[in-house]
Amino acid sequence: MTKTRLLEGWNLLGLLSLVLLAISGLCLASQAYDVESVRMVIRITARTSLVLFALAFAAQAMMTLWPSELTRWQRRNRRQIGLAFAVSHTIHAAAILAFARMDPQGFHEHAMTGTLVSGGVAYAFIAAMAATSLDRTAAWIGPNAWRTLHWLGGYYLWMSFIVTNGKRIGQSPLYALPVVLMLVILFLRIAARRQARPVSTPV
Repeated sequence: MTKTRLLEGWNLLGLLSLVLLAISGLCLASQAYDVESVRMVIRITARTSLVLFALAFAAQAMMTLWPSELTRWQRRNRRQIGLAFAVSHTIHAAAILAFARMDPQGFHEHAMTGTLVSGGVAYAFIAAMAATSLDRTAAWIGPNAWRTLHWLGGYYLWMSFIVTNGKRIGQSPLYALPVVLMLVILFLRIAARRQARPVSTPV
């Protein structure tokens, strides 16, 4: 029973946040908080953010297409998984800022103006979606505005993962994996929408 409660709701968010902070702390401690350890945190949180976003973004489709105890758990905890994604990407942003402060030249070699602008928009969506993931704030903006915000934000982040990883495929073919994952999730969402749509019967 205790284990079940730990993996549900806000307890799950707390557990995931602690794990993310612990992993980041271990990375920083492994090389005495230098530029390389900060860049390691950037790389790792980019991956944890990808996984958490994928779980949240695909939750409804997974439950619709393959209803099971696992997919129902995924859908039931979609809000908390999404907030854990926000925690992961906040740590990611903090590590990027630390990198910019510790190695300005190296940061400017890696960061382009377009990337900074698109990344800023992504973080604005993350902040807005996280802020409206509570019942009170969701009710305050209303169901239509909530759906619009989370639909636009979700697909903007989806596209961001494709662009960010797609432009690095030339560096390593492994960057194709996140792109394929995002495309698979899109296919699942479309398939789930079609399956859930009521079929009209001829009179």
